[in-house]
Amino acid sequence: MIFATIGKRGHMTVTLSPDQERRLADVVRAGAYQNAEQVLGRALEMLLAQEEWLAENRDEIAAAIELGFAEAERGELIDGDEVRSRMAARKKAWMAEKRSV
Repeated sequence: MIFATIGKRGHMTVTLSPDQERRLADVVRAGAYQNAEQVLGRALEMLLAQEEWLAENRDEIAAAIELGFAEAERGELIDGDEVRSRMAARKKAWMAEKRSV
């Protein structure tokens, strides 16, 4: 659990669990970030971007869920092996696209 308090000057003190502290230190040690503030700043940016994307795409997500639910009710299901195969193909295509950029 994270506890945060804001002081008189607007600075925030955050208390992390031992696991969160270890994970944060591991990220800094990996070298992509110079300090915990950079890691937390990037994490916050990513969280806000994800929430913005979800808000912008809420209707499409709900429609896809409804479509999938209706297909399942009609018995139009895909077994786990087929799902894994399709996901692997999508990942392979995505990785190839990223390499070509």
